[in-house]
Amino acid sequence: MERKMANRKLIRLSQLKSKLAAENLEEIDWVTFGVIVKKVTPQSANNGRTFSIWRLNDLRDINQYVSLFLFGDVHKEHWKTDQGMV
Repeated sequence: MERKMANRKLIRLSQLKSKLAAENLEEIDWVTFGVIVKKVTPQSANNGRTFSIWRLNDLRDINQYVSLFLFGDVHKEHWKTDQGMV
């Protein structure tokens, strides 16, 4: 893990909103970790393609979460991932 995190900045999901307002994250090599705390049943978009929505949280502040939309190959590969996975 130390090798993978070398020269990267860890930003907790619960800090993401404030970091986006204060810093230009496009210029930083950063990572975050999240737990899938809620999964919405896969839905169909207007174009007929199926997608998933996951709610991610860092378990530090359960009221702070990020919604992640999965489309295309990412949806096909990961839509069965269990709630509770990191």
